[in-house]
Amino acid sequence: MSEEREVKFYLNHPAALEQRLLAAGARLLEGRVHEVNLRFDTPQGELTAAQRVLRLRQDRRARLTYKGPAQPGSEVAAREEIEFEVSDFDAARAFLEALGYQVSVMYEKYRTTYALPQVEVMLDEMPFGWFAEIEGHQAEEIRAAALVLELRWEARCTASYMALFERLKRRRNLTLTHLRFADLQGLSITAADLELAAADGEPNDRTQERGRHLD
Repeated sequence: MSEEREVKFYLNHPAALEQRLLAAGARLLEGRVHEVNLRFDTPQGELTAAQRVLRLRQDRRARLTYKGPAQPGSEVAAREEIEFEVSDFDAARAFLEALGYQVSVMYEKYRTTYALPQVEVMLDEMPFGWFAEIEGHQAEEIRAAALVLELRWEARCTASYMALFERLKRRRNLTLTHLRFADLQGLSITAADLELAAADGEPNDRTQERGRHLD
């Protein structure tokens, strides 16, 4: 059991951020990997209503995760997290479904993970854009890393990717259930569609590097 503290930053220029990571001495922990994430809930949506998360993830390994409600009033997203590896993704899914949970949403992303002193930095390509996610034990450490990486702290985001997906669906009148690259292919999405501002470059810079493999 641990407490997760993190923030996200919407990126217009992910390749430039990766160069700043390397210049700052970041160590590559895990190269670019495709993730499939399944969020589970009761048929009544009780976990979502209580701001709790039950997630099964498959990348190079399979992991089961529980997240508690976010602490209110924090400058970073802070919440209880319990995560452990499982040996069989399909068996874990069947186990959860046998307990009465069902998949409420599937989402995918590509993630590259770096380490800086005191924090980890995840470079995420989501179907709706690029993000840097900084995770650490203390808000001060996360803020210091953002400063080193030239990310505007005032543009930070503490919402989950699923909350951002709901914003996008509302603003663009989308009826999607799952967040998949194929479903959003060809759709031009900006930070404004997610009710965010880009944290890199100029505040009004809307140029987005899309569809690039950075490693």
